[in-house]
Amino acid sequence: MITFEDIRKDEEIRILIENQDRQMLEIGYTEHGLRHLTLVSNEAYNILKELGYSERECELAKIAGFLHDIGNSINRVDHAHTGAYMAYNLLKERGMDIKEAAEIMMAIGNHDEATGTAVSPISAALILADKADVHRSRVRNENKSRFDIHDRVNYAVEESKLDIIDADNSAHECKKEVVLRLKIDTDICPVIKYFEIFLDRMLLCKNAANYLGIWFHLEINGMVIL
Repeated sequence: MITFEDIRKDEEIRILIENQDRQMLEIGYTEHGLRHLTLVSNEAYNILKELGYSERECELAKIAGFLHDIGNSINRVDHAHTGAYMAYNLLKERGMDIKEAAEIMMAIGNHDEATGTAVSPISAALILADKADVHRSRVRNENKSRFDIHDRVNYAVEESKLDIIDADNSAHECKKEVVLRLKIDTDICPVIKYFEIFLDRMLLCKNAANYLGIWFHLEINGMVIL
């Protein structure tokens, strides 16, 4: 059985991850390296764990989180689809059960808001985990005067945390809620700018939460926004 540790320690996969992040750096994107992948892996695992999914499903979500941006090693354009194909072949070559590899392929192929949607528990957990990673530590442009809108919004986020809590059943029928809590320095970027570039991502998160039978909330500076 192929485990997350097998994938994490794999030399070929590590090289592809290094290349994906190097390419993102060259074209001026935020960090897409081991920091981001490790965070997304752990969050995807924890989401399914909190909701009572099997240990193997949780581990598959963790593997999907680690591999989800690997398509960036080819090109940013259509990276979800190329990454899904790459991940499927990499996992199959290493002996993973074809059904499991296909589940990971499907999740990776649907994680981008431009073309994807939640189609399985693993894909839903991956979406929530990936879109929650908004934080100033992802910004690599050291010249603040040259920040684009993505740099500015990410840099304004001082804290980002994804929590699964018991739901307020007086508000809706879901037993659980997933809450993305952000602390934003509004002197750097007003809240409206966050929605200008991330509204599609938040709607994708809402869809993913609905797929899992839970409710999605976005909380910014202590106020429920969505």
